[in-house]
Amino acid sequence: MAPEITLDELRPMTARAGLKLSEEELQKLLSGVNRSRKQVTDLREFMTDTLEPAGIFSASPRNKS
Repeated sequence: MAPEITLDELRPMTARAGLKLSEEELQKLLSGVNRSRKQVTDLREFMTDTLEPAGIFSASPRNKS
């Protein structure tokens, strides 16, 4: 399990993202950040295949001739 993010770690993260948050706002954000991080970690446990799925992208329409 990933270690929880602390307020001291969250402050510079929000600053890099261009957010100017008060201590109260940071405190409110912290629980959601840690909950989301745990959910991502839990979901990654279900991903057993390390290969990307095959896919083709073409920006032009198919030639129907």
